[in-house]
Amino acid sequence: MRTAYSVETVRVAEQELMARLPDGALMQRAVAGLTAACAEVLGRVYGRRVVLLVGSGDNGGDALYAGARLAKRGAGVVAVLLAPDRTHPGGLAALRRAGGRVVKGVEAAEESLRRADLVLDGIVGIGGKGGLRPDAAKLLDVLGEIRAAVVAVDLPSGVEADTGEVRGAAVRADLTVTFGTHKPGLLVDPAKGYAGSVRLVDIGLALPGEAELQALQHADVAALLPVPGAESDKYRRGVVGIAAGSSRYPGAAVLAVAGALRGGAGAVRYVGPAGDAVIARFPETLVSTGSPEQAGRVQAWVVGPGAGDDADVVAAVLKADVPVLVDADGLRLADRDAVRARRAPTLLTPHAGEAAALLGVPREEVESARLASVRELAERYGATVLLKGSTTLVASPGGGPVRVNSTGTGWLATAGSGDVLSGLTGSLLAAGLDARDAGSVGAYLHGLAGRLAADGAPVGAHDVAEAVREAWRDIATG
Repeated sequence: MRTAYSVETVRVAEQELMARLPDGALMQRAVAGLTAACAEVLGRVYGRRVVLLVGSGDNGGDALYAGARLAKRGAGVVAVLLAPDRTHPGGLAALRRAGGRVVKGVEAAEESLRRADLVLDGIVGIGGKGGLRPDAAKLLDVLGEIRAAVVAVDLPSGVEADTGEVRGAAVRADLTVTFGTHKPGLLVDPAKGYAGSVRLVDIGLALPGEAELQALQHADVAALLPVPGAESDKYRRGVVGIAAGSSRYPGAAVLAVAGALRGGAGAVRYVGPAGDAVIARFPETLVSTGSPEQAGRVQAWVVGPGAGDDADVVAAVLKADVPVLVDADGLRLADRDAVRARRAPTLLTPHAGEAAALLGVPREEVESARLASVRELAERYGATVLLKGSTTLVASPGGGPVRVNSTGTGWLATAGSGDVLSGLTGSLLAAGLDARDAGSVGAYLHGLAGRLAADGAPVGAHDVAEAVREAWRDIATG
């Protein structure tokens, strides 16, 4: 499992480790990893041109020490000092001893940048807030025009480490070399989009057990997948109820059922006006014409996809004493007090626009502060929340690590994709996974299925549903 820790936690761990090491040893551990990554990007170090963008403090010091090591290997290194009076003295001295050149200020940087093979971003460290200062921001136009690879030290300058927010001008890196642990901003959009590829350098930090963020990997998901045993029947595997669709949107019901069947449910019970469309596509579905209370035994419900304005069905499902997933129209129709009053788990699955409506804020506010938004929704509703997006976030009420998933692809931004995710995740709830695990595993499977189905080309939601089996097999077999 990949984890990310807050700036405060990282700094405490660094201080504890530095107290046990010789002076400067911890920085040199980081610098060694940073230098190796830069050398790998360059391919051949001798004769290559490297430009260091150096701010104040240790972040700039890391860049200077790495530049000194590259200069010793024959690279031509120029350091652009953006805060000359606060430049790391040891790093600057090391660079000069190694034969590196120093220039001061933004104006002096442009010529060197246009000739560079690699640019090392050491402007602002993990404590930066509010984007780059205006003078440093002037460099971004040049960085956008040149072909040099941009490597960020710890995280791209201008993004916020703890929140993933980008509140002003920020460096877009091709590679970020981060130290000790991932920072939340490297895993959460919009900041994640500025980081490029991320390489973690282990510097020996002793970090606490509970992280700010968790990102499941293949092995973690494989351990959570429900696998039937020799004595399993449909109820042991889980029966999921789907209350979805309408005369206007019958396809939403079909796609939610498709996701549930491909998600391993032992049986799917469907309630709603799209029964004919569902049974025509999936004859194994148990279709009911009555209310959710009359549908028969289920171990979880999915309500809302394509439901239109049928608030009575949403209210009825919320009264059920089993886990409930609420999506799409159901989010608009669900009474917040009714959700908070539930004893069984509830999982809400909004996209950014739906989350904004629930929070009463503009969509742009949710998109720019995704981590804060998903936590706020979980607390307001007393429910687990899966916030869809390029990085999907899953937050539990009461706090704890937020799960982040980035297996998806932009091709999943297609009508009906969310309905498939709802059915898939609902089946995992019915199989016995708790809301956080079901949301995390569902998002992982759905994202991977989207990649497999698309394979670099446009894809429909039905294709995604059919690819879930391949994604499941890929995860289960390692």
